[in-house]
Amino acid sequence: MIRHIVLFKLKNPTPAECNRAKEVLLSMRGKVPEIVDIEVGVDFLHSERSYDVALQVTVADRAALDAYQCDPYHVGAVKPHMHAVRSGSVAIDYEI
Repeated sequence: MIRHIVLFKLKNPTPAECNRAKEVLLSMRGKVPEIVDIEVGVDFLHSERSYDVALQVTVADRAALDAYQCDPYHVGAVKPHMHAVRSGSVAIDYEI
C-alpha cells in the first residue's frame, strides 16, 4: 500500500475557503477508482508553521499511484481548483 499526503497553504485561508477545498478534495471519493481510502483535514491551530488543508490518500501500489496522478477527474477537476486557491504545497509518498 502507498500513502500519498499533500499539505496545502491557501491564498485566502478563511474557514469557507478551507472547507471548500476540503469538499473538492473529498469529491474524489467514488470518482477516482484507485483510491482505497481518503481523508482530508482542515487546520485549527493556525500557527506560523501550519498548513491549511491536509490530504491523505491510500492506494494499492505504485501503479495505482501513477494512475491516480493521471486520473481524468483528479486532473480535470481537483487539481485545477487546488492550483487556483493554493499559495504552496508539499507532498510525500511512502509505502505502508
